[in-house]
Amino acid sequence: MPTLVVYTCAALAEIAGCFAFWSWLRSGNSALWLFPGMVSLAAFAWLLTLSPADQAGRAYAAYGGLYIVASILWMWAIEGHAPDAWDALGAVVCLAGAAIILWAPHAT
Repeated sequence: MPTLVVYTCAALAEIAGCFAFWSWLRSGNSALWLFPGMVSLAAFAWLLTLSPADQAGRAYAAYGGLYIVASILWMWAIEGHAPDAWDALGAVVCLAGAAIILWAPHAT
């Protein structure tokens, strides 16, 4: 599976899982939200193992940039709050950092 697809799916799984817990604890929804949340978080952990990075830490660090972008898009699409220019700038900086971490010619 291509790297960006893996990280995108992982981000959606993590955000959905965390949002399920948020919905229960912060929004007063049923505790039944926890079951799909836990499944989603387990899927997130599994998806990160599909990263092409040789070290777990590097995989997690590179994933972090895409997670930030996905979180901002979630805020916009699901929560109805549009990102501002600072959100967009921060997302671009994070993606650039993630790309450097993942695809730079690291010493072996």
